[in-house]
Amino acid sequence: MAVTDYSGVKESSPRPVSVRDRLVPPMRGGALWGWLGPLFVAVLGGVLRFHNLGHPKAVIFDETYYAKDAYSLIRWLAERTYIQDADKAILAGNTDVFQKCAAVDQCASYVVHPPLGKWMIGVGEWLFGMNPFGWRIAAAVIGTLSILILARVARRMTRSTLLGCFAGLLLALDGLHFVLSRTALLDIFLMFWVLAGFACLVVDRDKARGRLVDWYETAPLTPEGPWLGIRPWRLAAGLCLGAACAVKWSGVFFFVFFIMSWLWDAGARKALGLRSPYTGWITKDVPTGLVAAVAVPALTYVASWTGWFAGDKGWGREWQQATADGPLLFVVRSIGAWVRYHLQVLGFHADLTSSHPYQSEPWSWPLLLRPVAFHYEGKQDVCGAKDCSEAVLGVGTPVIWYGALLALIALIAWYVATRDWRAGAVLLGYAAGWLPWFYFAVKDDRTMFLFYAVPMVPFMVLALTLCAGLLIGPAGASPTRRTVGAAAVGSFALLALINLWWLHPILTAEVIPYTEWKARMLLDKRWI
Repeated sequence: MAVTDYSGVKESSPRPVSVRDRLVPPMRGGALWGWLGPLFVAVLGGVLRFHNLGHPKAVIFDETYYAKDAYSLIRWLAERTYIQDADKAILAGNTDVFQKCAAVDQCASYVVHPPLGKWMIGVGEWLFGMNPFGWRIAAAVIGTLSILILARVARRMTRSTLLGCFAGLLLALDGLHFVLSRTALLDIFLMFWVLAGFACLVVDRDKARGRLVDWYETAPLTPEGPWLGIRPWRLAAGLCLGAACAVKWSGVFFFVFFIMSWLWDAGARKALGLRSPYTGWITKDVPTGLVAAVAVPALTYVASWTGWFAGDKGWGREWQQATADGPLLFVVRSIGAWVRYHLQVLGFHADLTSSHPYQSEPWSWPLLLRPVAFHYEGKQDVCGAKDCSEAVLGVGTPVIWYGALLALIALIAWYVATRDWRAGAVLLGYAAGWLPWFYFAVKDDRTMFLFYAVPMVPFMVLALTLCAGLLIGPAGASPTRRTVGAAAVGSFALLALINLWWLHPILTAEVIPYTEWKARMLLDKRWI
C-alpha cells in the first residue's frame, strides 16, 4: 500500500522496518563482555608496560629534554635552562640542576613543542619523583589507556567484542607502541589524543544516527530533517584533537577527521530518503560542527599554555614590559609575545635539516627500515658471556607492520568496491599520519624518525581487524569459513605474540649476550 507524502520524504511504500538496523546496526554480545574483554586486554598490555618501568636507570634519547622540561613546568610553570651534566646529577638524586640567573628572562629555555605532553610527563614526576619511573609512568598509563580505547572503538566499528579484543591485543603487542609507552617522549601522548578524537567521532556517528532514526520513527517529517543537538561526543573530539596539537603541531594533520564526520552526517540524511538532505546537512550539522572543529580545539590549545601566560619565566614572555603598561596593554603584549614565539618555533621546524644517524624517510617507515636506538650500552661478563648488550630499540613488531601493509591494500580494494565507511575511515587515519610527512621530506628535507609514525599504528591495527572480520565472515557464514577464518586470525595473533617475545630483550634493555642482540637485528646494519 502506498504512503501519502506529506513531509518531503520520498516514499512510495511503507517505511522499512530495518531503517534502524541499517543506520545503527545492533551490537553483538552483551554490554558486560563489551567492557570486560577490552579491559582484560588493556590490563595485559599494562602489565607488559609497567613491568620494570624504571629500567634502564638512564636518560634515554630525547628524555634528556622532556623529563627536565616537564619537571621545570611543574615547579615554575615554564621551561628553564639547566646546568651541564644535569642528567648525571638527576640520576644521582640531585634535582637542583636548573640555572640560577640574575634576570628572569635569562633562565628561560627556548623549546619548540607545545607544553601539554610535558605537563602530562610532569604529573608523574610530581607524584613519584624526578627519576626514570617518575618521568615514564605517564607514558605507561596513556599507552595502556590507548589499548582500551582502541579495543572499544574497534568493537563499535565491527559490532564484535571478539574483534575489538583482537585489535586491543595487537596494539598491546606492537613494539613501537610498547617502547614509547615506556619512554618519556611526546609521541605516545600525540597518538593517544589522536586515537581518542577518532574514537569520539565514531561514537558521535552512532549517537547522531540514533537520534536521526528516533526522529524518523516518531516526529513529523520535514524535507531537511532535524537539528541533532549539541552532540557532546563531537565536542569531545574537538577537545582531544586540540590536545593533540597541544602536544605536537603534527596533530593538526588529523583535523581531516571532522570532514569525515560531516560526510557521515550527509550520508545519514541521504540514507533516510530525505528530499533535501544536503540542505539539512549544511544548515543543521555544519554550524555546530564548526564549533567542535575550530572553537573547541583552539580554546584547548590556548589553555595548554596557561602556565606560560600566568608566570613570568617563559621564553619571550616580556613580563616586565607588559606589566608596566596597564591591564589592557598587558593582555595585548602577552598575546603578541605568544604569537611571536610561535613564529620562531615555526621557523625552527621549517629549518630542521641537521643530519642524525637514526633519521629516516617516511616512505621507509612501513617497512621498518631504520628504527631508532633509544639506548645502547655494552657490558662485560655480566650475562654469561664476555660481550653483553643492553638496548632499547624503537621498532614496531614486524609481523604486525608487514601484515598491516597487506591489510591496507585489501582495504583500498574493499573501499573502492563497497564504499564501506569503516575502510574509508581507517585509510584516512593512516594517510593523515603518514602522507603529510612526504611534503616536508621533499620541500624542506626535514629530519624525521620512525617513531613519528606511532599515530599510524592504531589505524594499522584497525586495518588488520577489519580484514580479520572479512576472513571470519558474518554470523550467517558457513561453519567451515568461520572456523578456518578464526584459525587464521588466531594464528596471526600468536605470531605477533611470538614476534614481540623474541624482540622483548632489545625493547626493554635486558642484558643479553652480544650475539643474541645481533641476532635480533633483523635487517642487520639498517637496525644497528
